Amino acid sequence: MRNKLLFALAILGIVAGFVSAYIYSTQKKALPPVFNPAPNPYVKGIYTNGIVESYQSNGENINIFPEVSGTVAQIPVVEGAKVRRGDPLLVMDDSIQRALVEQQKAQADAAQALLQQLKAQPRKETLEVSKAQVDFAAASYKTSLAQYEKQKKSYELNPKSVSPDQLDNAENAAKAAQANLLVAQKQYELTKAGAWIYDIRNQQYQYEALSKALASSKALLEKYTLRAPVDGVILAVNTAVGSFISPQGAYGTYTQGFNPIIVMATSAPYCGVRCYIDEILIARLPPPDQMNARMFFRGTNISVPLEYERVQPYVIPKIELSNQRTERVDVRVLPILFRFKPLKDMAVYPGQLVDVYVESK
Repeated sequence: MRNKLLFALAILGIVAGFVSAYIYSTQKKALPPVFNPAPNPYVKGIYTNGIVESYQSNGENINIFPEVSGTVAQIPVVEGAKVRRGDPLLVMDDSIQRALVEQQKAQADAAQALLQQLKAQPRKETLEVSKAQVDFAAASYKTSLAQYEKQKKSYELNPKSVSPDQLDNAENAAKAAQANLLVAQKQYELTKAGAWIYDIRNQQYQYEALSKALASSKALLEKYTLRAPVDGVILAVNTAVGSFISPQGAYGTYTQGFNPIIVMATSAPYCGVRCYIDEILIARLPPPDQMNARMFFRGTNISVPLEYERVQPYVIPKIELSNQRTERVDVRVLPILFRFKPLKDMAVYPGQLVDVYVESK
């Protein structure tokens, strides 16, 4: 009985092995692709990767960096918003710079007031005081001179009537009074002439220097507000309220580098496509007036003809086309820029990777 059971189990194992071998050896039918790979529309076409950008007459997307460092206080725009030239995009904390502007304004106002005071001299009341001092000195001189002349005549009539010492004192008093009158007259002329021209010039220079420092501080204060340089659309805001930003940009948590604070696109009716042609294929490129290209959107069967825009005549190291990384390889490429009108029934965004074929010679 035991031998029959072992024999039956062996038979079942052999049958199971054959069944398993048959099942696993059967090839399953492959699933159809979600979309067809981009076909080469030309007999001799050069394949290249492309990246969609906002259309620019020169450069790439508009990357906005601050000219000063500070903490973000307000972001009045959102990604995707349309803005006009001059609209505020980001406001930084400017309390320290604003206080400095107010201080320098007060200093400039004080310098201007002193300059106006110098130009307004002589003051009427000061001139009247100086004139009164001249009159007083003249009266004192007249009195001293009269006393001296009286004593001199008395001495001439009778030398014993006046001592030589009294006569000398009277003469000295008259001379001192005359000198005081001369000083008072000079002081009056000085007061009447007003402020010295060199004092006015010096104060004028100080006022101009403080005014220029104030203008510089006001201009720097304006830098704490980032404004739209052109009409366009906000593509990305790479910071948040309370974050610290600098002229280097904002630190990206995911890219591990510094990114532009705000990225903008123009409101042009076109989109740009930047393609990178391998350096070994440059010789196969046709002349610009004969260059044809077609772009294929990844994940779809949609293709769009491209219009030639320009060549960036500078071969550069190939870089990663995504995530703004700076990975460099040994291959060098030639950037070529095309343009196209966005499709009405399909959303196209800057930064999107596309497949491009360029017709070869």
